[in-house]
Amino acid sequence: MSALTFVMKQRLDQRVDMSPLVCNKLEGMVPAEIAKIELQNGKRKIRVDELFRIKGSDTQNIVIEGSFSKLDFIGKQLEGGSITIHGDVGAYLGMEMKAGTIKVDGNTGIYTACEMKDGYLEIKGNAGDFLAAALPGNRQGMKGGLILVKGNVGERAGDHMRRGLLLVEGNAGDYCGSRMVAGTIAVMGTTGRYLGYAMRRGTFLLWNQPELSATFNDCGKHTLSFLPMMFSSFKNLNSKFAKNSTRFNRVQRYGGDMAEMGRGEILVKI
Repeated sequence: MSALTFVMKQRLDQRVDMSPLVCNKLEGMVPAEIAKIELQNGKRKIRVDELFRIKGSDTQNIVIEGSFSKLDFIGKQLEGGSITIHGDVGAYLGMEMKAGTIKVDGNTGIYTACEMKDGYLEIKGNAGDFLAAALPGNRQGMKGGLILVKGNVGERAGDHMRRGLLLVEGNAGDYCGSRMVAGTIAVMGTTGRYLGYAMRRGTFLLWNQPELSATFNDCGKHTLSFLPMMFSSFKNLNSKFAKNSTRFNRVQRYGGDMAEMGRGEILVKI
């Protein structure tokens, strides 16, 4: 079977809720049934076949062609299979994702992978604010899985992050890892202000010296044997992280945030 492919017919003015078009919800359905599904578009509903031309039938391998920034909730609560997106996407991509793979050629909006539980998400462009964060009012963000961003990420990436891996090849905005509980965030580019604000535990891996608040303590230079082992797990990724697997073991370590539990660490490559 060929991949179930949704080819964009028109770009609407109002946002579209794409959450019904996920592998686990479409399993066992034929294209004719999928075409009749209604998607929320602003205050009205629109049938799938009004918005997309449908090709293929493999519901566990979904492709979206011609995607744009008003398609929200793609891959919400994905439990398996793969979604490949050619173009930009809107908000809440991979929200509460539990398993499977999502790959995006373009940029993503706010709250990408918010409260993600497991799986793999790859973004070739930039990600908006609150990547891998908690939804407003909640206190647990990303809980597992791996996110790779080849571009830059906005503010509050990893806010309330609980566990998992967030790898950023570009730059990170202000408050990266704010209120972080656990997990690992690696940033090859620069980081903004208030890095690790109110973090309790967790680890940052940085290639550039950050601007740190007074509540982080300088713990000196260290050679950490676990880092080469961690980076060896990235060797199969199509990423700069795979090429740096043997180059990140000598670090300058900072501990904090001392305004909280103080068990978090920031490791800066020497």
